[in-house]
Amino acid sequence: MAPLVPVLHPSPLRMKGLGLFTLIGHPLFWFVWAVWLPQPYENLPLRIFTAATGLLLISNRISSDPTSRVSGQVFTVVFWFELPFLFCYMYLCNSGNHAWLASMAAMILTYYFCTDWRIATVGIALGAVVARLCFAIWGPDVPPITGDLLWTNLMVIAFCVSMGMLLGVSSANLRREHLAHTLTTMGIMAHELRTPLATMALIGDAVRGSDLDGQSRASEQLDQLSARLHMLVRNMNHQIDMQIANARLMRLPGHKEAVSAAGLVRDAVGGYPFRSIRERESVDLHIADDFRFQGSQALFSQVLDNLMKNALRSLAAASNASRPGDLTIEVRAAGDKGRITFSDKGVGIAHDMQPRIFEPFFSTYSGTGHGLGLAFCHQVIHSARGTIRVRSEPGQGATFIIELPILP
Repeated sequence: MAPLVPVLHPSPLRMKGLGLFTLIGHPLFWFVWAVWLPQPYENLPLRIFTAATGLLLISNRISSDPTSRVSGQVFTVVFWFELPFLFCYMYLCNSGNHAWLASMAAMILTYYFCTDWRIATVGIALGAVVARLCFAIWGPDVPPITGDLLWTNLMVIAFCVSMGMLLGVSSANLRREHLAHTLTTMGIMAHELRTPLATMALIGDAVRGSDLDGQSRASEQLDQLSARLHMLVRNMNHQIDMQIANARLMRLPGHKEAVSAAGLVRDAVGGYPFRSIRERESVDLHIADDFRFQGSQALFSQVLDNLMKNALRSLAAASNASRPGDLTIEVRAAGDKGRITFSDKGVGIAHDMQPRIFEPFFSTYSGTGHGLGLAFCHQVIHSARGTIRVRSEPGQGATFIIELPILP
């Protein structure tokens, strides 16, 4: 089953737009229903309080990274309060009249449009229950909804909920299928690259073994070229392994084991196909504290490979010769959380790109990146109940922080 997505199609602009609509829309609707087209019941303090929650969505802390866990939680609470709870409460206070029946229908479809269909379904049910309790305690003394009006309204609301669920499920499945097909195709293409690489390796062996009639200098040069060719083939095969693993983004294996963070990082650094000795020496590894967490050793090895590859690419793009300490990898524990940190001195990441770097197919390297590596990292870490976040200033490098629950 696909993970819950609190904010569909997340972006800072979308989050701020929804927050602005909340901030302005509720006072405007109070004016419409209380002054222009008066309804039996309106509540200005409640409208003002609801409008104020829009400031949370507009704030940079929430809107700058709408894919983060905190942003998702804030969005879920704000939208639950202002849509299913508030609308159900006002619907009951207005005895289910035509204006509020139409408002309920619009609310239901809007809610399914903005968030995951599972969150919307549970939110509507919970909102209706809580609104009914609040109405019983604080609601005005109005005629109850009975008879044909009750059944008519229930049929309309049930139709809206069922259509919202149907469209939500269909849309989620369609997005998942498109992504799965694209990832499968990329995995097949990566796998097919092994054939020409194997041929290149054979050519390298043939060159190394050729008889040059005693021309030692030429023989030495060809031997160096052959070694260089084998190193390139090894590096490409490593990259292919990485892309094939990334292409399994939608079907990660479920097995988990106790993984040592220190051992995982040491193996990842030791097995990485660095392009030169200088590149290898640019990596500093600091093990302050070892800790164990529950996850897949193979998948987390791939996560570290992705992060190392990105950091080394950023260092190369900075156009400076690699120096020791340009990439620092640190492992430490604090309380019940373990942390693995990758800090590089590369080109950094633009502020407007940072909220989207964990989205599939979004890459900071326009035209050269497929945008799957960090999405894969995010999914693997999330499956282990961990988090990954980034801190970066353009031109001053980037720091990726992985936090994982420690096994007792």
